[in-house]
Amino acid sequence: MRSAKRFNKAGLAAILTAAVLALAVLSAGCVGTDTPSEPAGTISVAGSTTVLPVAQAVAEVYMDKHATADIQISGGGSGVGVTAVSSGTADIGMLSRDLKSSEKEGHTFKEYVIGRDGIAIIAHPSNSVSALTLAQVKDIYQGRITNWKELGGADTEIVLVGRDSASGTREFFTEFVLAKEDAAKTMQELNSNGAVQKSVAQTPGAIGYVSLEYVDDTVKAFTIDGVTPSVATVIDGTYTINRPLLMITDGEPTGLAKSYLEFILSADGQKILRDNGFVPVA
Repeated sequence: MRSAKRFNKAGLAAILTAAVLALAVLSAGCVGTDTPSEPAGTISVAGSTTVLPVAQAVAEVYMDKHATADIQISGGGSGVGVTAVSSGTADIGMLSRDLKSSEKEGHTFKEYVIGRDGIAIIAHPSNSVSALTLAQVKDIYQGRITNWKELGGADTEIVLVGRDSASGTREFFTEFVLAKEDAAKTMQELNSNGAVQKSVAQTPGAIGYVSLEYVDDTVKAFTIDGVTPSVATVIDGTYTINRPLLMITDGEPTGLAKSYLEFILSADGQKILRDNGFVPVA
């Protein structure tokens, strides 16, 4: 009997020890599950050349905070962004315009408005004309006004500079300023905001349209209907030539793509957006 009691005591101790060990293992497992994992891997972001600089700036700050993350940014235009996400060659698309109904067909795009941007109408700094109306800009781009002297300026032929067909900036300009009508066939078609800015800065008779972030002392921005284009006038709504900046994913984002989108909409991400001349939305 004594031997049986000793066995029972020993067996009970073994069982308790095993139970404690099992609880410890389960507890460690639970802690591991609750701890947020470090964002890791590689994602590609493609599309609008307007959004590209701020997307790159946000990505660099994000990757400084998360050494295991690799975010690759490329341009090509808003149309390229939609195509890249649709085909699966990019995880996130960038647009400087709204998605078209035709682009949404057959897809479950998730849209994120990350900011807003004004479109500035610019000319060479030597141009004596400083103010235009929206109607005059339309007449210029459709070839009804062809010389700056018709607007009180020098006797200089107007050189039209615009964007290529893949550009979201061009699509917004055509829809909002040209009322969905075509620009004159004499308009030069360039593939980025930077290219338009550079061409206008080097051509005394030129007029162009660019994102606000590309307005500097190499060009002058016209007031439109008496309002100066700026972040402040876009925010208060008095400068009407403004559009949303979008990022899209095909379906619900996960992992690094989800974390990057959350960061760009955070206070830190929105500050970077504002520092780059855009209007924050959060």
